[in-house]
Amino acid sequence: MSFILYFAILLILPLYAQFKVKSTYKKYAKVRSTSGMTGAQVARTILDANGLQDVKVVEIRGFLSDHYNPMTKIVALSSGNYHEASVAGTAIAAHEVGHAIQHKESYSFLKFRHALVPVANISSNASWIFVMIGIFANLSGMLLLGIVLLAIGVLFQIVTLPVEFNASSRAMNQIVSLGIIKNEEERHAKKVLSAAAMTYVAAAAVAVLELLRLVLIYTGMGRDE
Repeated sequence: MSFILYFAILLILPLYAQFKVKSTYKKYAKVRSTSGMTGAQVARTILDANGLQDVKVVEIRGFLSDHYNPMTKIVALSSGNYHEASVAGTAIAAHEVGHAIQHKESYSFLKFRHALVPVANISSNASWIFVMIGIFANLSGMLLLGIVLLAIGVLFQIVTLPVEFNASSRAMNQIVSLGIIKNEEERHAKKVLSAAAMTYVAAAAVAVLELLRLVLIYTGMGRDE
């Protein structure tokens, strides 16, 4: 029964998170912001207000492909958010600028996550090779190595959470203090950001669950030896 519950969580949680963010975004992408500012204008306004004139705002293809690149100092907004004046676009644009502000202020968790990126990319890909060999060949040492490598990727997922929540908090503070959103729009913007954050929470939860499952398999091997 616990095995079924585990896989139900593993499958349902990420799917629900994706459904929630897409449905919430689509709902508030249809709600025009009273400021009449496009996502690009919102981003530029917040950047300039925080002394980040050197950060560019560009359009990028894709659905919810918005991101901030600290290497190039570019806030990339998907076409809908870049051109449209919606509550959803305002929230997303402000969130990405929140990362730019984090970068400027050397936010500790952001620095830590950036340092983990190259290691996490390699370890996450390599970990499953050792995990599979360890499980199928019944080699506990190989499995342990895979678990250690996977744990680095899990750490990256966990560190991402405060980075994303902090960026959203900064976003709300900026768009409220600058008068970009007003009254009911504030509650709507929070819903968009909360739904987006859920995808990161789901990813971290799944990663932790999978790591715990492998640890249990490893400890079971130790008892059998």
